[in-house]
Amino acid sequence: MALEIREAVHKKQINQFIDFAHELYKDDPNYVPELFLAQKEMFDRKKYPFYEYGDIKCFLAYDNSRIVGRIAAIKNDRYNEYHKSNIGFFGFFEFIESSEVAKALLEAAKEWLALHDFDYLMGPTNFTTNETAGFLVEGFEEPPKIMMTYNAPYYDRILKSLGLEKEMDLYAFMIYSLEASDKSIKLSQMLEDRLKRTGITIRNISIKNFKAEIAKIKQIYNEAWENNWGFVPFTDSEFKHLADGLKMLADEDFAYIAEHDGRAVGFSISLPNINEITINFKKGRLFPFNIFKLLLNKKKVKTVRILATGILEEYRKKGIEAIFFAKNILEARKRKLIGGEASWILESNQEMVSSAEKLNGIKYKTYRIYKLPLS
Repeated sequence: MALEIREAVHKKQINQFIDFAHELYKDDPNYVPELFLAQKEMFDRKKYPFYEYGDIKCFLAYDNSRIVGRIAAIKNDRYNEYHKSNIGFFGFFEFIESSEVAKALLEAAKEWLALHDFDYLMGPTNFTTNETAGFLVEGFEEPPKIMMTYNAPYYDRILKSLGLEKEMDLYAFMIYSLEASDKSIKLSQMLEDRLKRTGITIRNISIKNFKAEIAKIKQIYNEAWENNWGFVPFTDSEFKHLADGLKMLADEDFAYIAEHDGRAVGFSISLPNINEITINFKKGRLFPFNIFKLLLNKKKVKTVRILATGILEEYRKKGIEAIFFAKNILEARKRKLIGGEASWILESNQEMVSSAEKLNGIKYKTYRIYKLPLS
């Protein structure tokens, strides 16, 4: 193999960087291409909020003229300031089944990160832990849900052979509408009635008042998740960017806010799994006709993803999480949906793991974050 690593800088190289995954998985029936426009924006330093505090270097691996891998080395100052750590990250890591290619790409990332005197390399995160993260290590039998990653089964084996070790596992639970525990649903309804008597109510999010709702969600998210592994608070511009994207997809029947005497204390947002549609979008392109397919078929999907749930610490263990889960299930049954994926859930978050299991949720996918000393 005549292997060469080159930095991806120009527009053509960035497009090749994005498109490499499509070529790598072109024969994999479970691969879902990321939307090209969304990926392209992530590498636009003038548009994407990450660059307000972070930096990246993108690398492509070539075997003669054929691209055989890619990686982004990521400098995330906000993460290190928040966690008082000294970690460099990698993301967008894809490679053919070759330890040589994977090692060369990691070495390129490590070399750039070493210039900043980082102690550890951690990833994959694309770009932050608030975005898509982790390599799939269990559950290759079906496609990923919206905004979840996908990769070949050989990744874990090759990364371990190169010295990378598990830092954290992220779980995905599938809760099937008809197999969910009826007992738990009835109990959650009783809990909701009990909470109402103490002034705690749960309502659907209003898309009409989305801006105000999102402001409440941001405050809860940044408070509720502050002690979670890997958490970093969203900046205002990051949350606005996320909210703008969610508004186009959000379904208020699958989005909830818990309030105590009018004060927002918890939220849960589920999204229609548009991967059921975009799995057939060649190279993730929306135009000229795929945009219409997406808009026309969005309400025909058969699964949802429970994207994010946050509850202020003093309101946990009151059953609010269980009520959110139950409401999702009841709405899914009403619409005759197959069910929903709760993801991702930290392996250390026993409260959420327990809530999913009590509803007969099945842990059917595991994603992994890796770590490697740089010295």
